[in-house]
Amino acid sequence: MTGASALKTSATPVRVADAATLRARIGAEPLVSDWVQVDQSRVDRFADATGDHQWIHVDPERALRESPFGGAVAHGFLTLSLVPALLARTVHLEQRMGVNYGLNRVRFPAPVPVGARLRASFAVAEVADVADDAIQVTWDITVEAEGGSKPACVAQFVTRHYF
Repeated sequence: MTGASALKTSATPVRVADAATLRARIGAEPLVSDWVQVDQSRVDRFADATGDHQWIHVDPERALRESPFGGAVAHGFLTLSLVPALLARTVHLEQRMGVNYGLNRVRFPAPVPVGARLRASFAVAEVADVADDAIQVTWDITVEAEGGSKPACVAQFVTRHYF
């Protein structure tokens, strides 16, 4: 693991009311979300929402027999889709509005077994002023599965905030 498993989960969300508070977090220890479980029902609903019904995700018996992962695994994009909700549970942004602006890079170094618990660490890498009195924040994110030896997802997530 990249050190995230040694980090302490944030007991309560960190309150952020302005850009200065986010700028002060550049280089600070990452904030860590609570755990969320990825059960088969969540995987099945994600498959229905996206149309990705590949058997390694939605057929646990076949995945147990034939998959190199030893059972069904969550979609990588399901893992990634949890990032905004985990951020919202970890950082309370007191803002007029916030939007997901995009991703600079994403990798899925390890599969997420169905039934695993995930959490994410959020480190502020950059804060920039942008148009319309907004700021753009680049977050370095690591999603880990409990007990995993490698991250399930590493990403650079970009958000815009209007305070």
